[in-house]
Amino acid sequence: MTLSQPKADLQRYLQSARDALLWKLEGLSEYDVRRPLTPTGTNLLGLVKHAAGVELGYFGETFGRPFGEVVPAFGDDAEANQDMWATAGESRADILALHRRVTEHADATIAELPLDAVGRVAWWPDERSRVTLHQILVHVISDLQRHAGHADVVRELVDGAVGLQSGNDNVPPGDRAWWEEYRQRLERTAREAA
Repeated sequence: MTLSQPKADLQRYLQSARDALLWKLEGLSEYDVRRPLTPTGTNLLGLVKHAAGVELGYFGETFGRPFGEVVPAFGDDAEANQDMWATAGESRADILALHRRVTEHADATIAELPLDAVGRVAWWPDERSRVTLHQILVHVISDLQRHAGHADVVRELVDGAVGLQSGNDNVPPGDRAWWEEYRQRLERTAREAA
């Protein structure tokens, strides 16, 4: 089935968000992809696991399209935030394979349904739980881009790597000294403004 132009545009932005998130894991050790670098425990591999859960719910359950396998981290009886980190028994390869299977399932839903296909988000309030595929695509793109931004900050904390994608960091050129001076200038400005 050929995607309509609006659907193809949405699919391209969805894939861009996925790619940005996955790129943040490249070249890092098992420890670095798992280490919690914010007070709430945000970590790179957890963000990828969470993104899989987001797509699984919105492109699966919402449109009555079961995934076909049980994923304990996304079940009703899962521990709070279990989808935001990988257990010691879950390898990076396990999480990436799950993410790939979920995105294939999501892509099949997107390809097979029209943008005006109606679904129901069971975990949303009743007054807004009835949705279209178009609404869900926009919602998920927004959510994944938000998490890609989280991943960008976490990756910068790990090793200084920043940007949208490999080979296109989308930031001004500057060496470590330039960035340190820039940061110090911002700090001075913040203190002056305070």
